[in-house]
Amino acid sequence: MPNEVTVIGAGMAGSEAAWQAAHLGVRVKLVEMRPAVSTPAHSTPDFAELVCSNSLGSDREGTAPGLLKEELRSLGSVVMQCADGARVPAGQALAVDRTLFSAGVTRQVESMSEIEIVREQALGIPDEGIVIVATGPLTSPALAGEIARFLGEEHLHFFDAAAPIIDSDSIDLASAFWASRYDKGDADYLNCPMNQAQYDGFWQALVSADVSELHEFESLRLFEGCMPVEELARRGRDTLRFGPMKPVGLVDPRTGKRPYAAVQLRKENTSGSLLNIVGFQTRLTRSEQRRVFRMIPGLAQAEFLRYGMMHRNTYINGPAHLCPTLSLKRTPRVFMAGQITGVEGYLESTATGLVAGVNAALMAHGAELAVFPRATAMGALCWHVSTPAAGDYQPMNVNFGLLPAPAVSARRNEKRARQISEARAAMSRFMEGRRGHELDR
Repeated sequence: MPNEVTVIGAGMAGSEAAWQAAHLGVRVKLVEMRPAVSTPAHSTPDFAELVCSNSLGSDREGTAPGLLKEELRSLGSVVMQCADGARVPAGQALAVDRTLFSAGVTRQVESMSEIEIVREQALGIPDEGIVIVATGPLTSPALAGEIARFLGEEHLHFFDAAAPIIDSDSIDLASAFWASRYDKGDADYLNCPMNQAQYDGFWQALVSADVSELHEFESLRLFEGCMPVEELARRGRDTLRFGPMKPVGLVDPRTGKRPYAAVQLRKENTSGSLLNIVGFQTRLTRSEQRRVFRMIPGLAQAEFLRYGMMHRNTYINGPAHLCPTLSLKRTPRVFMAGQITGVEGYLESTATGLVAGVNAALMAHGAELAVFPRATAMGALCWHVSTPAAGDYQPMNVNFGLLPAPAVSARRNEKRARQISEARAAMSRFMEGRRGHELDR
């Protein structure tokens, strides 16, 4: 067999990387510290456990997240296969039953005879051999320190937040209604409408509530795309009404009118017994979560099955260290994948895992590494984490701003349509160029 590839971390990126490398005929050692060593956010030993939302973003054609999913499906992503198999109703988003999803990924990875699973904590990067570091946003402090020393600089970091999960049986359905915005989907969201007086009271309670102390961390840097709801509220009285509590596209069937504001809850599992408060990631204390969030109509008796939480995300200065292949510039045998590279989002992490897994396998075979075209969603993410930024390097979800602008100026919708068309054409040419070679399997 060709040289072995060691993958450190069995999250979304690590699981995908191991799967891709194994499918290219390379022996893989997949090192995962759980369950022997866990994190404040994980609760199971399964691979690819979702620790924040159960939504993997929009699956709608014409969106950047939709384009990324399309590319992952075309490239045989095991994470996408398991996500499609565990999806729950969520309108135009791809949401999954998190238990079925992670169990499916674990089962698929464990079924590969080429993959040896080692359940122990990695304390450093091996001195020899091809390695993929995919330890995710919750890299253990010991390994984080070793990676920092290996790279010759300290990590950057920011804080991420998760929303509470509510027992659906504890919700007063007389005060809420099922619907999707503009009736798109199959009434996939439970909406808790507020009038102006209710909203004003809720907003005041939220901005004055106590938050959890973060004694173990030296600074607070919040990712804009996952801002705690109380931080959003402090930006102005109406910020929430134009954000997670926007009532646009909703009609309260009891009044026939659009509510002043609305809180949406989304199914966390297939049965709908668990509901996630959409956009309500938070660092309020548990007692304050009970007090403030029970002010939401329908949630007066809400039973919290998981409280919102705050945790640290660790990532490297990708442009200083990474090539578009996701190998390190100074140590090409070492690849990085997942949120530690500076991508944000479940499937963005998966995409980098796929790229790193393929390229690690190509290196093991002595073949030329693959550089995904920047015009594709996959290539745009790799470009983002390996190209110097105009300002401070920050985590990024996939978006049209990462894709090259069309040669001909156009209005927004036409511009995006052209970017998608060019991305599909670029991916087709890329795959055709490798047909009969390493990526044809």
